[in-house]
Amino acid sequence: MARTGNYTAFYVNDPFYESNLGAFATKDFVTYNQLRAWKGLDSSFPFVDSHEKNYNVRDGSDWETTLKPRLRDRLNKSKNIILILSSITVSSRALREEIDFGINNNGLPVIVIYPEYKEKSDICDADKVIRKEIKSLWDKLPIFRDSMSKVPTIHIPNNKALIEKTLQDPDFNVATKCNPDIFKYPC
Repeated sequence: MARTGNYTAFYVNDPFYESNLGAFATKDFVTYNQLRAWKGLDSSFPFVDSHEKNYNVRDGSDWETTLKPRLRDRLNKSKNIILILSSITVSSRALREEIDFGINNNGLPVIVIYPEYKEKSDICDADKVIRKEIKSLWDKLPIFRDSMSKVPTIHIPNNKALIEKTLQDPDFNVATKCNPDIFKYPC
């Protein structure tokens, strides 16, 4: 099976309905929609939305028989995970499942986008050490914090050029991934 998609993991309140206006006020969901918009405006933008590979997951369906299998199906068709991590992120059941199955079962590399940060220097300091504010966000999602060392993981600000460069990087594709480590672009 060819893994062509980018699985985007982000927090939204449950139950989630995309048509709900409140969803569009959530930083994490807005960042996901930004990726979709960039792709819509420029077909060469290297984002392939795994969420379009089967029916909507965040509806009123049963978790075990419908929602969880759909998440896993999407992850099985994905080459990496784009995790959107912000100050509003909560360790929801769906987000925990996405990260746990994606990393610990599928070994998918993770591209972490921080929507509240725009520059590389927001992610790491002058000594190229990841900032405390960024590391504290990892505690919002313990399954990610505890699993990310198992796969290549890169931490980037919400910067279109950096996102595009990372999506094209073979080190963050499950078929060609590099050794597990925590990466950041030089500050």
